[in-house]
Amino acid sequence: MVKKLYLIVFACVVMFQPLSAQENLKLMFYNVLNFPLEDAVPNRLQYFEVILDNYKPDLFMVCELNNEAGANTLLNSLQFINSNYLSATFELNTSDDNISNQNNLQQLIYYDSSKFILENQTIVTTIFRDFNHYRLKLNTVNQNTTPVIVDVIVCHLKASSGSSNQALRLQMVQDLTTYLNTFPESSNVVLAGDFNVYTQSEPAFQELIDTDDNNVIKFIDPANRIGSWHNNSSFVDVMTQSTRTQTGLGGTIGGFDDRFDFIMTSEFMTDNPELSFVPDSYGVFGNNENTDCYNQAINSSDCSGDDFSFFIRDALHSFSDHLPVTLQLQTNQTLSVDTFLIEESLTILGSNVVSNALKINIKSSLQNTISLSVYNSLGQLLKTIDVNNTLIAIDTSQLDNGIYYITPSKFQFKPLKFVVSH
Repeated sequence: MVKKLYLIVFACVVMFQPLSAQENLKLMFYNVLNFPLEDAVPNRLQYFEVILDNYKPDLFMVCELNNEAGANTLLNSLQFINSNYLSATFELNTSDDNISNQNNLQQLIYYDSSKFILENQTIVTTIFRDFNHYRLKLNTVNQNTTPVIVDVIVCHLKASSGSSNQALRLQMVQDLTTYLNTFPESSNVVLAGDFNVYTQSEPAFQELIDTDDNNVIKFIDPANRIGSWHNNSSFVDVMTQSTRTQTGLGGTIGGFDDRFDFIMTSEFMTDNPELSFVPDSYGVFGNNENTDCYNQAINSSDCSGDDFSFFIRDALHSFSDHLPVTLQLQTNQTLSVDTFLIEESLTILGSNVVSNALKINIKSSLQNTISLSVYNSLGQLLKTIDVNNTLIAIDTSQLDNGIYYITPSKFQFKPLKFVVSH
């Protein structure tokens, strides 16, 4: 369920208070399905915002981003959720220039700049698609004397089954491991991507986990669910594709039967106190781990469960043929993040997912002093409401399904967000 959202007005007194260790950091990787060129589902962006607003990752990693305009569109939506989000520099793929030169599927990261600092970024070229390497530093109190660095690598390996595609995936991963062999063994490395592997025995995956002990950086599966995933219902808890059985939506159909999407870490991050993954924190967002979901669409009743509502699963079904994967990291360092004394002045009553009316409770001191403006997801002003009571009911019965924002006339803070679903 989308969490209740609040619009808050800062008090006059601002108090600095560093966050105390142990601090957790939320990661998410998502194949965004040819964004923004895939337009079979109208206004896909509204579903993206529902998904990201629910999880609110500190580090968001993507593949299948088509162009810089799409990269900026996602950033604008993320900044509605958290104004601290920034992105790395968008870069076109160059690895396949001598093959097909189809530069329409890129990787990128978005990050909470109050928690991460982007130090640099590098392209690692392969036979088919680039690996994108982003070196991040935690924004800690002691970052100048004891910096905590995490090397984030985002990838999209060659798709499709068959020995020739397996060979291309292996060659791509070998190019990556050659690059990583220049790293210190004590490196914090996160590898996230759409691997397109069908089983742990595939050579590309074996190269990553390096059972032969040839590589400096060896990756582990924080989910601890290594096996033969393809068409194996016993691995439904880590499956990520396909969310769909219906044709005409773009992407792959066929229902839930593959684990293609991963977040892996270097072995050093198993128990490094400065930065490690939180045990049992690996998850597939939208996956209720229901065995009945095998070969079904993610928004079907067969995929129901306690963790993810139909509303969330339906948004995932509409936005992409993949589900996002998530992982939490933890550090014993103190983050240099300001927290503030705040006062809740406007509050949505009940759920922010509505059909006919949205009710807002307003602090009495603001009565007759402000107005509220309602905008759609395109930034178009739809209506203005004078605040003449401490309880306002906004008629939403004539609004189309989608995401809307409310801003007060006198304050410049994060908008209040609500969703219309008839």
